Amino acid sequence: MPLASTRRTGLVDQVISQLRAQIDSGEWGVGDRIPTESELSDQLEVGRNTVREAVRALAHAGLLEIRQGAGTFVRASSELGGALRRRLERSRLRENLEVRRALEVEAARLAALRHSEEDMADIDRAMALREEAWRTKDMGAFVEADFTFHRSVVNATHNTLLIDLYDDIAQVVYASIAHTAYEQSDEASEQPSSATDGIDHSGLTEAIREADPVLAAREATCYIDELLSLTEE
Repeated sequence: MPLASTRRTGLVDQVISQLRAQIDSGEWGVGDRIPTESELSDQLEVGRNTVREAVRALAHAGLLEIRQGAGTFVRASSELGGALRRRLERSRLRENLEVRRALEVEAARLAALRHSEEDMADIDRAMALREEAWRTKDMGAFVEADFTFHRSVVNATHNTLLIDLYDDIAQVVYASIAHTAYEQSDEASEQPSSATDGIDHSGLTEAIREADPVLAAREATCYIDELLSLTEE
């Protein structure tokens, strides 16, 4: 979506609207770095101070994040998402996992009912990468693959609101995966027979493949409950 030049009245509000439209349309996705202040000033034909004020307003709303020396990045796809992420980042790991359970159990159920062949291929691919990363003890790759697996399951729901909500808390989900993955890795090192593949997701994968929503929801509940048990040890 091309940015258009603005009128001379209400410049800050107009710039805010145009920047928000870039986010709403998906032109700028969560995690993307937006154009520089100078580039936006040229595209919108307004002063840099106007751009700076608009960016600060969107940062305050939680849509953008200004990182000194790195640029400005999309933090959330909506004001609600920004507020939700800020709240989750202040919460405890257990609370984050309980929110994940609320979303991922329903995602598993819907994925079993609605997944396409392409969705299943994405889930299988992420599952294979996850297993290989665990086998080689590449924990960085394991966290990436595990997050991709859960995101693929959510995508398979074809529920755009659920997908957007999951995107909004993606950073918190990723952090909880990383925290529990390294704990599992340490446990596996001390007791190799107790954890050969992290939290096993093969049952969930097969339940989705077999279009069994009840079993898929049960499998998702089980792995979140297992993760919750790690926070109590």
